[in-house]
Amino acid sequence: MLTLRRSDERGYADHGWLQSFHSFSFADYHDPAFMGFGPLRVINDDVIAPGRGFGMHGHRDMEIVTYVLSGALAHQDSLGNGATILPGDVQRMSAGKGILHSEFNHEAAQSTHLLQIWIQPTERGIRPGYEQKHFDAADKRGRLRLVASPDGREGSVSMTADALLYAGLFDGDESASLTLDPRRKAYVHVARGEVSVNGQPLKAGDAAMLEGEAAVTLDGGHEAEVLVFDLAA
Repeated sequence: MLTLRRSDERGYADHGWLQSFHSFSFADYHDPAFMGFGPLRVINDDVIAPGRGFGMHGHRDMEIVTYVLSGALAHQDSLGNGATILPGDVQRMSAGKGILHSEFNHEAAQSTHLLQIWIQPTERGIRPGYEQKHFDAADKRGRLRLVASPDGREGSVSMTADALLYAGLFDGDESASLTLDPRRKAYVHVARGEVSVNGQPLKAGDAAMLEGEAAVTLDGGHEAEVLVFDLAA
């Protein structure tokens, strides 16, 4: 079964300096039908204005993945990590028993567009952790590149969650298929552009939720950047 979640059906918040679309219930947006999908709990599609950001704040017991689409995001945390996240980077922060962090767009004239993803962990109260890796566009072109996994396989970042995260870029005749275990769930999020998912056309911000499917196929792309989650049921 494939269920579509259209971009304009998401929650939306306008904070002036922050424009945020919520795929699942978050903050003041609450929809009992969209509390998460398997262990996937949050996909926030955020645009942060120049010179603005999130001050130091805390998280617990969540695997947090940040995926920057354009601009730059400066990160600092209570573990002593400081880094700038750029397009192509995948950052994983394990909140565990507690972590503080801040996220800022220090650019003077350019907004930062990012996806922040929360995935429920398989263990609670673990030691907080941080990892960041870069994945070249060529490595994602016309294929689904594994970028996050429970064991860091294939050079992906590792996370304490029963989930696999793939990223791909698709244009023209490029296509890719991913075999799925029908006993699990899969979630496809179109970060930008247009692409067909198992024959269903999707555009930026749209998503497809798959249950009981043996594969997901992406084709018919037009400047598409896509994330695919393979999730515990």
